[in-house]
Amino acid sequence: MRQEKRIGRQRKRRALRVRSRLKQVAKRPRLCVFRSRQNCYAQIIDDRQGRTIAAAGTLDKQLRKQIGRGGNKAAAAAVGKEIAQRALAAGVKEVVFDRRFYRYHGRVAALADAAREAGLIF
Repeated sequence: MRQEKRIGRQRKRRALRVRSRLKQVAKRPRLCVFRSRQNCYAQIIDDRQGRTIAAAGTLDKQLRKQIGRGGNKAAAAAVGKEIAQRALAAGVKEVVFDRRFYRYHGRVAALADAAREAGLIF
């Protein structure tokens, strides 16, 4: 029980730290990542206008055919590549990476690296 509380506090602190840094550079849209056990999602959000510019996830029909399972690094890399392509098609080249309370490790890092390789700048 104590460890669960500690992990919850660490996540909240990490989320607040990341969000406060993002507010400093709020001029660019943000690439927000969400991961669950079985899937991975990413969206590019323009906070000034309050709208989503592009979104991709492992449940998209196009990506589902390419990847078998959605909860691994290969699937996250495919999502990163797809979100970068959709963002570039929408005219967005520079974004801020919002990893929320996730550590920059594993699937989150794979998604970010694939988005960078596909042409997004952050």
